[in-house]
Amino acid sequence: MRTPYLRLLAAVAAALLVPPIAGIARAEPPGVVQEDRDTAGTAVARATCAGDSLPEPGLQGDVPAAERDSGRSTQGYRCNISRLGGYAGRGAGITSTSFDHCVYLGSFFPGNLLGPAQGVQVIDVADPANPVLTTTLTEPAMLAGTWESLKVNAARKLLVGTGVPALTGAGLISVYDISDCAHPRLLNPGPGTDLALPVPITAHEGGFSPDGRTYWASGVVPGIVSAVDLTDPAAPRVIWQGMPGQSMHGMGLRADGNRLYLANNMGGLTVLDTSAVQRRDPDPQVPVLAQLTWTDGWATQQNVPVTYDGVPYLFSADEAGSGGVKLIDISDDTHPRVVNTLKLEINLPEHRDSAVASSMGGSLFAYDAHYCAADRPVDPTALACGWISSGIRVFDVRDPFQVREIAYYNPPARTGQNSELWNSPHALASIIGVPLLGAPSVMQAVEQGVFDPEQAASSRTGEVAFGDLSTDWCFSAPEWRGNQLWAACADNGLLTLQLSPDVYTPPADQHSTVGS
Repeated sequence: MRTPYLRLLAAVAAALLVPPIAGIARAEPPGVVQEDRDTAGTAVARATCAGDSLPEPGLQGDVPAAERDSGRSTQGYRCNISRLGGYAGRGAGITSTSFDHCVYLGSFFPGNLLGPAQGVQVIDVADPANPVLTTTLTEPAMLAGTWESLKVNAARKLLVGTGVPALTGAGLISVYDISDCAHPRLLNPGPGTDLALPVPITAHEGGFSPDGRTYWASGVVPGIVSAVDLTDPAAPRVIWQGMPGQSMHGMGLRADGNRLYLANNMGGLTVLDTSAVQRRDPDPQVPVLAQLTWTDGWATQQNVPVTYDGVPYLFSADEAGSGGVKLIDISDDTHPRVVNTLKLEINLPEHRDSAVASSMGGSLFAYDAHYCAADRPVDPTALACGWISSGIRVFDVRDPFQVREIAYYNPPARTGQNSELWNSPHALASIIGVPLLGAPSVMQAVEQGVFDPEQAASSRTGEVAFGDLSTDWCFSAPEWRGNQLWAACADNGLLTLQLSPDVYTPPADQHSTVGS
């Protein structure tokens, strides 16, 4: 039973040594480099909770130390949302995705190999109250851990994931036909799947061009970005590769596929002109049009392109440093501008001490945004985000300059169940108790004179190792399904949630969008 896994480990190690394709392109110097040095200091308006809500007891987004220690957090918190059903399995990896009536739960290496459902779990959600496992995807990329690469293109009914065993992977990519969403069919048994035929990519994150012909893969160390041609899904091949920055992350693409809005791990946005790749020029060039950086967040995760009254914007999420979600005006994509920021109270500089007090002992991440989905790309009315330890947060964004929170669901903590959650990155990372990814924002608060060391002390102070699961980690974008949200959190797995009709009415043309 161990032999296939040992072969997989050897193949992954070999794939990491595969060099990028010859002639890797350094992206041209940017036409504009802009820096935004302002720190957003206002939280969005709180939701007004009604019905059978179990609201948060203190700061918006916080799970206080006393609630973690007493076990109260194992009941979770909810406001204007009810739980319909779910499928926990052994956890949900980092990010998951969905198509039609199915959800694909990401895999996390090496825990997913322990079973009982190795690889990517395929969940049929035709009955949202009773989701069921239909099969698992066990190709090498799926066993190696899909990190943030698992994506769907609805136009071509394709599911793609790359193998990412430890932060960055290489060589492994699987392409599936999901016409029958509950039973994906592998299309590329050769390149990317055959361990002897690696595709020369680095992998961590990925996303589709809107037409589904190109899968963009990005690695974080180094920041190599690859355009993988899927015109023939059975034969994925790299048609452009470049390094537009030292460490790149997630992305969003314009509707015509001619612009790629790439997240920069240092905290910012890089705009790439991808029209030559979209046209399939013989020797495509992908120039950098602009770079925009900021200092109140980093590890920028994802960009969701939307338009309001015909003007293009991005919702851009930072997964570390309490940057929240920024609204970026890209009407001139050589001069992008931050025009608004969405933060919870726990993200504000004056509450960094409270965040340390409650999150100490809960591992690397704490109260940061990660992945969001707008309920439609044109004039969106709502945005739903996985906000890591703050759970699922839902915002009214009809006026993007006057955003307010309308609902949230922070799932029951699975405290003490670490050994049952082999596919949860939270359970694995909990060996570290310190919320290290929030350190820059703490230092900024200290510099601003708003960090109180006494306020940062709590019953959890000193829990620097072997942390607990006193909150969940909600990384995935909650996907819109009418008044429902299908969400995946690391410990609780798939959650099907119902929004109160008092706070949300689905638009007739609702179309959940994550940007790639």
